Amino acid sequence: MPSSGSIFRQLSGREVWRSASWRWVGNTEEYCERSNLKEMEGLNMYGNFGGGDNGGVVMRKRVMVVVDQTSHSKHAMMFALTHVANNGDFLTLLHVIPPTHKTSDPSSHYLASSLGSLCKACKPEVEIEALVIQGPKLSTVLSQVKKLEVSVLVLGKKRSSSFFNCLCGTSSDEFVGQCISNADCLTIGVRKQSKGVGGYLISTRWQKNFWLLA
Repeated sequence: MPSSGSIFRQLSGREVWRSASWRWVGNTEEYCERSNLKEMEGLNMYGNFGGGDNGGVVMRKRVMVVVDQTSHSKHAMMFALTHVANNGDFLTLLHVIPPTHKTSDPSSHYLASSLGSLCKACKPEVEIEALVIQGPKLSTVLSQVKKLEVSVLVLGKKRSSSFFNCLCGTSSDEFVGQCISNADCLTIGVRKQSKGVGGYLISTRWQKNFWLLA
């Protein structure tokens, strides 16, 4: 694997960012460094893999989860793995690095790789891919949804911890709301309930805080 300092470097002249990806094929982890977002436009693993009645072409949906170090993003990842992704589907974990983030920090791609390995261990029949991209968060997520032809986008929502947050909202909730309103696919905001209550609160473009007991 290349050194951490070589992964994320801003390319000069345009707002194009360094990116990296991991795929899990069987029990093997594959790593690929990509020099800009344009190279990722064709990164769509839908296609021919036999067994269907339409000339061997079977369309499998791609589920994307935006992940970071927070617990609520990990809850969203597990929700997508257990409630959204079916056998043979693709699960893409997208970790977006802010443009001002220190590019030599190895924790970013370690996080994506470790979460991808966890998903593959939990549900090996789902195809797992982890992407790390440096750039503006909202525009990066929306562009990747379109370029990768994502069917379902799953986002973690932070549980409100104070009366002030309930009244004023949080930047995390604002981001989720913007994605729900603007993403070109079904977008689900997921908030895990406390242990005493159980289940998830689900928000979409059509429903808000729907309680799913699971």
